[in-house]
This record gives sequence, C-alpha cells and structure tokens, in this order.
Amino acid sequence: MVMSKKIAIIQSNYIPWKGYFDIINMVDEFILYDDVQYTKNDWRNRNRIKTRDGAQWITIPVHQHTLSQKIRDTKVAGNAWRKKHWKTIIVNYSHSKHFKEYRDIFEDHYLNRNEQFLSEINYCFINLINGILDINTKISWSTDYQSSSSKTERLVNLCNITGASEYITGPAAREYLDEELFAGEGIRITYMDYSGYPEYHQMHPPFEHRVSILDLIFNEGLRAKDFMKSFKVKR
Repeated sequence: MVMSKKIAIIQSNYIPWKGYFDIINMVDEFILYDDVQYTKNDWRNRNRIKTRDGAQWITIPVHQHTLSQKIRDTKVAGNAWRKKHWKTIIVNYSHSKHFKEYRDIFEDHYLNRNEQFLSEINYCFINLINGILDINTKISWSTDYQSSSSKTERLVNLCNITGASEYITGPAAREYLDEELFAGEGIRITYMDYSGYPEYHQMHPPFEHRVSILDLIFNEGLRAKDFMKSFKVKR
C-alpha cells in the first residue's frame, strides 16, 4: 500500500498566527520557502499582538539592500529589537492566565540568542512554539532540495522531490497557482480554510483572531490546541 504524504511550502514568518501552525500540524513535512524574494511590510519580519488599544505590530528591523534580496539573505539590524519586543510582550501579557508558565522559555529566546539572519530567528521561534503545541512535523528548507524553474513549477518539483501526493496551502494561493501543473503530476491541492475558528479568552475585547499565536498560548496554555482546527481533525 502506497502511503500518501502531505507537504506545505511557505515562507518563514515571525511568531506566526494559529493558522500557520495549523498548516504545519496538518502536513508530514513543512518546507520553509526562504530562497525567494524578501517582501517589505509583510509577515516575514513582523506580527501583531493584542493590547488594550487593539492589535499592535511588533517588527524586527532588517537590512534590505536590493529589491531582489532573498529572505534567507536578509539580516536583522542589530539586536535592540529583542529587548524591545520582550518588554512589549511583558507589558501586554504579564497578567494573562498562563504567561508565567512560558515566560522563561520565551525570555531566553528573546534575550539570550544571537541569530543574525531573519530566517534563522523565525525558525527558532517556530520550533519553540511547535514544541509547546506538541507538533512533530518535519521542518526543512527549500534550499535542502535542488530545484529551479518558475514559481508553480518549482512548487510542483518540491512536491515530487519529497514524494508528496498532497500540497496544502493558504487560500491566497488560488490567485497564482497553476492547478493543472499539479494535476498533471497527480498531486492534490488542498486550500486551508481559515474561517470558523472558535473564540478563546482574550484579555482585551473586542476579539481578534489574526494576532500572533503567543496570544492564544499565554491566554489558554495547554488548552490552546482546543482552539485550533488541525488537532480536532487528528482526533
């Protein structure tokens, strides 16, 4: 019997929201697609947290020397952002129900590490959060596999190289994917549905879904998985 394999191929994000981790948990291998162009004002180097005044951006300053610069080659502009972000998180989450349980490990990642490339920083936080959520999906990099050609062809090639029979991606990919190329290789495309997430206890109403998963973890602790879709599917 041939076993099916699911993969996702997505750029690394900074402390992503719950939907990002749902996709990681739904696949057998999650490929960080970081040898593509770095885009400004995107999720690569920033995310939002919940505050009394609504959602607030926290952004890692980076050096962008050329428009064609790749994500993997993007360096951060110093380390001052680490202390600043951690202080902002403390101010807004220190009174949340489960903050004390996770304070030490996040403080260590913010204040006692020294990665200089954005991709490495994102990977470290993604890996940390996977551990908290008991997500055991294999994480790899697009540079681990030799592949070239156009955007959709490259994605299809990565699916073939990794032996994937199903490709899971976000709904925005409908705008650019050539679905016929996947179908021609016998690869099924599944678009993630981000609608219908249940609300959890959030400190400052009104409720906002599209914030970093830190919000869910600090407010719900081990129950965070009960407010995500992929864990319900696995059960």
